[in-house]
Amino acid sequence: MKSRQKSIREAEERDEKRAAKRAKRAAALAIDRADPTATEFIRLLVVTEGVNTEVSYFRQFQMPNVQVRTVGTGYNTLSLVRRAEQIRDEERLKGSEYDQVWCVFDRDDFDAEDFNEAVRLAQHLFGDGRVAYSNQSFEYWLLLHFLDHQGGAMHRQQYDARLNECLAPYGVQYEGRKSKRINTNFFDLMLAIDPQTRRRRIDQAITRAERVFDQYDHRSPAIEESSTTVFRVVKEIMGDRE
Repeated sequence: MKSRQKSIREAEERDEKRAAKRAKRAAALAIDRADPTATEFIRLLVVTEGVNTEVSYFRQFQMPNVQVRTVGTGYNTLSLVRRAEQIRDEERLKGSEYDQVWCVFDRDDFDAEDFNEAVRLAQHLFGDGRVAYSNQSFEYWLLLHFLDHQGGAMHRQQYDARLNECLAPYGVQYEGRKSKRINTNFFDLMLAIDPQTRRRRIDQAITRAERVFDQYDHRSPAIEESSTTVFRVVKEIMGDRE
């Protein structure tokens, strides 16, 4: 157990060093999306259910004019939304104001009404659409970078295997059941150009997620499997704001 924890810590240190290098490539990531004359600077608070996967994902974004603070909580559904509200209010008392607050959580096997109420509460507290949920889990968003899934049921127990099938040709692996972290090689691959479509994978993931999302009426997000709204916060980070 100790050796495994040591390996995870060492991996985190390597990721932090590589993140500094990626910051130099931030302008290239935003080139097709950001208005070169825009000077708006926004601060995002991203509060996540998971403490590994989601945190390691969002902390690797290095974008001009956008500051993202990611907090992994271990909370879920309604308790996560309330925790995000608490963090926001604590920062306000310190004189620190966020432009946007986002909640990131999964459907998993949580009660349908609790999940739906969490979506409604997040939108009420932080603004319409300011919730990045996944049904069933965050890994579905990752999968859409590589797989043109058309929506419909896909159990989360399938996500890791399908994802690693897509990653295998690139010598990259997602250890979902072990470290549950997204390393820099995996993250960079999601930002790279797909040689088959000639599009950045992150752009095609957004397109696919939006297309699946539009298939549903959203009266009960808990039954809209498989779908994700993580594309919303990613578009904000990348400067693709509507």
